[in-house]
Amino acid sequence: MRRAVSARISAKTSANTSMVFAVATARNPGFDSFDEQLTVLVDSEPVDVREVEDVHGSRLHLLTVAEPAMVELEYSATVTGKAVPGDVSEVDLVRYVRPSRYCESDRLLPTSYAEFGSLQGAELLTAVRAWVAGELSYVGGSSRPTDGAVHTLLARRGVCRDYAHLVVSLLRAKDVPARVAAVYAPELAPMDFHAVAEAYVDGAWHVVDATGLASRHSLLRIATGRDASDTAFLSTVGGGLTLTGLKVTAEIDEPVPDTDPAALVQLG
Repeated sequence: MRRAVSARISAKTSANTSMVFAVATARNPGFDSFDEQLTVLVDSEPVDVREVEDVHGSRLHLLTVAEPAMVELEYSATVTGKAVPGDVSEVDLVRYVRPSRYCESDRLLPTSYAEFGSLQGAELLTAVRAWVAGELSYVGGSSRPTDGAVHTLLARRGVCRDYAHLVVSLLRAKDVPARVAAVYAPELAPMDFHAVAEAYVDGAWHVVDATGLASRHSLLRIATGRDASDTAFLSTVGGGLTLTGLKVTAEIDEPVPDTDPAALVQLG
């Protein structure tokens, strides 16, 4: 399996703005080859950025500008092979059953138990995926950056991150560890960064994507965390910016159809 991905981001910043980019694919020892390029320009001049590693191999690139500036980032990667599962710690299994900023599993506990009763394991994942897919309508631009799972359920619409937040919340309410992964998704339409849920059942993490917009077999991990607050492709720590451009591409040489939504699939 060969996947080629890219991201181009441009933004106009205010003075003293610190940016955090999460666009680089997570490296994995299972890949046969991994080739990437990252270029960042500030007012058309190349600059160095600092790379730090977050949990589960997420790679963050940090940049601070002192004066108002136009910032442009270009990233591309070609990856062959398929990821192997990483280690699972007891801390992960605690962290990912707790409520979080966008995944209010405590508030959705009555809903989860009312809808899914005593379901467990793969059967629960299948039921949650189907229920969220049936309850929500995918509407581009319909949600705000501050909307959590409760608001999404009440509004009955959202985009991929909203679907993922609701899936994660309903699973955590049933004491199933669940988290959000930002991914590149070949064949996604319209093309963009994509967000999916991962749930820990039968001793491993498995993808749950209630949008059904891309094959789970082709996804390429970028970042992983509690919710969108851990996985945003661009965030600021001080200062401010206006996003002026975003283009994402993701291609795969041999598409693998996702013919069985009930099958357990690990992120590759």
